[in-house]
Amino acid sequence: MSDLRRFRARSPRRVDKPWGYELIWAECDRYAGKLLHIDGGQALSYQYHEVKEETIYVLSGTLRLFCAEGDETPELLELGPGEAFHVKPGLRHRFEAGETVELLEVSSPELDDVVRLEDRYGRAG
Repeated sequence: MSDLRRFRARSPRRVDKPWGYELIWAECDRYAGKLLHIDGGQALSYQYHEVKEETIYVLSGTLRLFCAEGDETPELLELGPGEAFHVKPGLRHRFEAGETVELLEVSSPELDDVVRLEDRYGRAG
């Protein structure tokens, strides 16, 4: 069993955000896994990814998801616990929480691939 200790998972890495926080619980050269905690009344940037592909799964709360192809007017989708959504590269999107939301995100590993179009917290591009 001595060889198996090197495969044991490490503790998740917490990244504080102005809208809540992320717990990065998996990260390797082929995929990444996060838990996103979005405080009530907060929202992520309206953004898209050039390469990154992700799928989200809502654990708790009601997620307001605004998304659009290109310059179209964003469409509002509401996702509750147990619902999932796939975000392909180029899809413009924003996650917003009326009440606190927790969701899982599994993605390709390009965690810094974020093109911000709008941001409530003054973060640029």
